[in-house]
Amino acid sequence: MEIKSWKNIKDNVYGEVGSERRDELERVAESFKIGLLLKKAREDKNLTQAELAKLVDKKREYISRVENNGSNLTLKTLFDIVEKGLGGKVKISIEV
Repeated sequence: MEIKSWKNIKDNVYGEVGSERRDELERVAESFKIGLLLKKAREDKNLTQAELAKLVDKKREYISRVENNGSNLTLKTLFDIVEKGLGGKVKISIEV
């Protein structure tokens, strides 16, 4: 039995880094990670989704969607959730 690394599996299933399918996988993974980070920060602040939603003038269902899948999240909303709702700061990096 051949043991493969996660990178090899991604290369075989989704294509090499830089391919359209692989780039989409990486975007989805990053969006999911943002959702998890926001959920953890909310829980660390002992806030419910409803309480956070009220702080940022959104519906609880919206906060739930963001936490479960961070896609379609605008930068403005991200800043609102982190700064107004959670009292934190957003740091963004870009790799080229």
